[in-house]
Amino acid sequence: MTINLFQTQEYRGIAHEHIEKTIGYLFNKNQEFSLACEIKYVDFMPELPSYLKANFKEIILFVLSGYTYESANLENGYFSFEAGFGEENFGSTVRIPLLAIKQVFVGDNPIVFNLAKPVKKEPSSKKSSMEALLNNPSNMKLLKKKKP
Repeated sequence: MTINLFQTQEYRGIAHEHIEKTIGYLFNKNQEFSLACEIKYVDFMPELPSYLKANFKEIILFVLSGYTYESANLENGYFSFEAGFGEENFGSTVRIPLLAIKQVFVGDNPIVFNLAKPVKKEPSSKKSSMEALLNNPSNMKLLKKKKP
């Protein structure tokens, strides 16, 4: 059986660390840079209007300079920054999982190339312990009745 070496947990860890350390290094050197990212993993807060998002391709290039660079933050496996989009400069905070970053550029020079993809987190279907307890009718006798 052949496995995709670039989608293993081990390689994802290596790629994640490399991206994180490289961006940290660029911050320490006060160096502006650009990111090529997979748009399907990028979150915008507030959400961009559909007419703006319609112009995006599968991979989008974000140039971090000026205020966008100054607002950038690297935290908890995500890279975020504030930016304006479109002619009206619609403001939004952009949040990107590190493994959604496919390339990092300084000027025209690609300095990071990432083949790993982020792992999609499944929505949690866990119930609270009280909800699980109450869903079983035989557990009702375990609960004490409240006295008024």
